[in-house]
Amino acid sequence: MAVRDQFNALHPRKCLFMGLLVLSSLVNAGEGLFGWIYTLDLQPKGSLEFEQRLQLTSGQANGKYDFWYSRSELEYGLRDDIQVAAYLNAYSVDAAQNYINPEVCSAPSCTSGYGVPDSANEFDGYRKMGLDGGSLEGIWRITNPVTEPIGIGIYLEPTLGKLKNAFESRLLVQSNFIDDRLILAGNLVLENEQLKSTGATIPESLIDILLGASYRFAPKWSGGIEYRYHTDYNSYFWQNQVQTANFIGPNLHYADQHWWATLAWRYQLDGQCMGEGTAECSGGNVWDSHGKNEIIAKIGFPFG
Repeated sequence: MAVRDQFNALHPRKCLFMGLLVLSSLVNAGEGLFGWIYTLDLQPKGSLEFEQRLQLTSGQANGKYDFWYSRSELEYGLRDDIQVAAYLNAYSVDAAQNYINPEVCSAPSCTSGYGVPDSANEFDGYRKMGLDGGSLEGIWRITNPVTEPIGIGIYLEPTLGKLKNAFESRLLVQSNFIDDRLILAGNLVLENEQLKSTGATIPESLIDILLGASYRFAPKWSGGIEYRYHTDYNSYFWQNQVQTANFIGPNLHYADQHWWATLAWRYQLDGQCMGEGTAECSGGNVWDSHGKNEIIAKIGFPFG
């Protein structure tokens, strides 16, 4: 039977249902419902979107620690199921006497943390801002959560920067419910890094589990919750575990025809350090590249 005959043979209600699925996929394409969780709502083939992200990591054991990270991204739909992107990354760090663990320094408190070199003065603090580097991104959507019970995808991202080089991979999982108003999503994150912020090249790797839910409670508005289980290792390929931590917090998303915005917050519930990572813990929390609070704001403008 020809393709046209197969289409004509469909019941009109089935045709309407299929059309609504396609329309739903296009309307939601590319929206960042979550702060840190990637979904499978990709850019349609041939379309572009500019996205700006700004993340703040704030609050450590003592003193002051504010680390801002900016990512300016251009996304392109290579195919309807493959999206590629490029990022320009920048940072700003303002820290002063934020560590109290004596294993880090001999003073009662010192200045340290991600983005702070070992040469930083513990009393005067450290302030620095500038371009970090760039990242590339590729997402392949294997199954679509709009048309299948479970959407599955693969995410890859290499990064070259002043603060670190990294290669990140993710398994993306997503399910849509209640006419796509309720979105459940999860990411399994595997990453290898070369940390360079202290002045030396330090190998590191991590495994993260990200889980979240988002519900469209009003036209154009969605809200939900995100959870992160974080593990850290002081070598490549997940050997010699040094810390674990749990984070949780809400998100809020607004989407209009020509732009969208998301705001999310995560609070560090607890953390644990072991082995060679004990210097990065105090007061039941983990520090190094973490804080008590993480806030992210994102805004996107689709075009083309």
